[in-house]
Amino acid sequence: MNLPKDLFYTKEHEWVKKEDGNVRIGITDFAQDELGDIVFVEMPEVGDEIGADEPFGSVESVKTVSELYAPLSGKVLEVNEELEDSPEFVNESPYDKAWMVVVEPSNPSDVDQLLSAEQYEEAVKKD
Repeated sequence: MNLPKDLFYTKEHEWVKKEDGNVRIGITDFAQDELGDIVFVEMPEVGDEIGADEPFGSVESVKTVSELYAPLSGKVLEVNEELEDSPEFVNESPYDKAWMVVVEPSNPSDVDQLLSAEQYEEAVKKD
């Protein structure tokens, strides 16, 4: 399982990267592996407000449709438009090409409440 140490994680299998006061969000390598081949990604619009622990989009694979849950509240600044035409990026490059949104957090310190790579790995092992 590929788990970059510089990212934060949620029990719902999203990753979060701090970037100059904003955060970049995607799904983990573990999540994409569990889902199988991704065929469609639905995401919010730029300017949308997302709420912590609330669905902000979904990922559809050949097996199932899975909700994407916001790791924190904030305003969507960017959406990865490439995923519309290339949803397979989620399988090929979950931490680089397949980021989903960039969000301006309502409360930047919320990131510090998320899981470290080690804590996420432990949570996955328990499930």
